[in-house]
Amino acid sequence: MSSQHVTAPDYFVPGPSKWPVLTGASLLLTMVGASAWVNDLAWGPYANIAGILCVLVILYNWFGESIAESEGGLYSKRIDISYRWSMSWFIFSEVMFFAAFFGALFYARAITLPWLGDLDHKVLWPDFNAVWGSVGPAGVVESFKTMGPFPIPTINTALLLTSGATLTIAHHALKENKRTQTAIWLFATILLGVTFMGFQVFEYMHAYSELNLKLTSGIYGSTFFMLTGFHGFHVTMGAIMLSVVLYRVLKGHFTPEHHFAFEGAAWYWHFVDVVWLGLYVVVYWL
Repeated sequence: MSSQHVTAPDYFVPGPSKWPVLTGASLLLTMVGASAWVNDLAWGPYANIAGILCVLVILYNWFGESIAESEGGLYSKRIDISYRWSMSWFIFSEVMFFAAFFGALFYARAITLPWLGDLDHKVLWPDFNAVWGSVGPAGVVESFKTMGPFPIPTINTALLLTSGATLTIAHHALKENKRTQTAIWLFATILLGVTFMGFQVFEYMHAYSELNLKLTSGIYGSTFFMLTGFHGFHVTMGAIMLSVVLYRVLKGHFTPEHHFAFEGAAWYWHFVDVVWLGLYVVVYWL
């Protein structure tokens, strides 16, 4: 938030906005296009891409308006608190999102797999081996190799942990009004995140080409790519958020006392770090 924070009204109520309804329509177009795409309709990819582009344009303009309101001194302490609550609930929803996928992984490994391998099912599938990473009891999944923790997942863990440290250093620099140091450490955080994504792309290429591990490789493949893929998507979103914050730091938008945009993006990034630690242990080690 800007240095004009102290001159803000008691509570700012924005006027009528076109962005919510446009966002809803764009998201609807995105999902309709995606549904058509997976059903092999020719217009599906174009509708999906058009919807995504519309969402991006809307977010650019909508967030631009919010930034202008903040820099115009319209946001009081009450607005700051409402933003903090909103970001907290958003991150909580993301926690529940990943909890669903971790829950699916737990159910498959701790409940379904032993059940399929018990004595009662030996009659149906005598050759089935109830070991995680199996091709399933029906023999319809191609053979594949599982993904271990070395070297790329461990390197990525070091990258994300380091990025959490660099982001914390940037935050302390901002609170001390050291803008150059803030920008440098924030850029380092973004660079570490981009490097993480580069390694993950390489890991996926390795999985498909050398391990024959695909999204269709049974429950192991589906849970592996859903968990790591959605986490990679969140890393990408976090890097974009931090890039916007870096741009605003360079523009001089924040003060040591008022910089919730920085803090909100940092909360999100640290959340992504914590999710990766759980994913690293459960998916790659266990």
